[in-house]
Amino acid sequence: MKPAPSISLAGSYTINGDHLFGPLTIDIPAGQWTCLLGASGIGKSTILRLVLGLKTAGVFSGKITASDGDTLADRISYMAQSDLLLPWLNVRENVVLGARLRGEQPDMLRAGALIERVGLTPHQDKHPSALSGGMRQRAALARTLMEDRPIVLLDEPFSALDASTRADMQELAAEMLAEKTVLLVTHDPAEASRLGHKIVLMSASEAMIWDHPNTAPIRAIDAPETLACQSALLSQLRGQNLEASHETA
Repeated sequence: MKPAPSISLAGSYTINGDHLFGPLTIDIPAGQWTCLLGASGIGKSTILRLVLGLKTAGVFSGKITASDGDTLADRISYMAQSDLLLPWLNVRENVVLGARLRGEQPDMLRAGALIERVGLTPHQDKHPSALSGGMRQRAALARTLMEDRPIVLLDEPFSALDASTRADMQELAAEMLAEKTVLLVTHDPAEASRLGHKIVLMSASEAMIWDHPNTAPIRAIDAPETLACQSALLSQLRGQNLEASHETA
């Protein structure tokens, strides 16, 4: 498999003629985690869909390129905000869905190991309707990790988890996605401070690079530099949200 490329997105986005964001540039370094934060509704999830090549409600004017010049879509695994589990399949079959859809023989041993790592072995024969929201999100994470693609797009992948499980799944994802190009959309300053090699704070007019701790991810939750970054990010985001509410009032 070729090394994971870096990705660059540059342009503007409108919906029904109304400006949502841009012109701005977001550079996603190869083999690292880039964490994207910003006010709700600013277009963070849209960025993921644009990189993936999915249809969106608006129009993007710009360019999305990989450093190696190859197309992106067939090299990406994507975890959306909703788990998108198929209700008629059990956990095990949902985890190997990608291989089934491609007509490949799934690696059931690897799938079982991933299901164990996300703590769902006792529930692997259950259908999504029998799972809690957190269990469903862990199953979706296992399916994403199962794909083993060089580029990974994650849209709030840990949001439904309790604090302890969230920390465990962050550590698992960081381990499994080492040396892959990861773009993580999150509303959680603590998560970005812990996981990010690069932190980008998005607004309608710019993608500001935020100073991350000078230690390597994955960082200790209670490390002073992690907490300092988390606190500063939270203050900035609160200011952004306040500004956005004044503009829409």
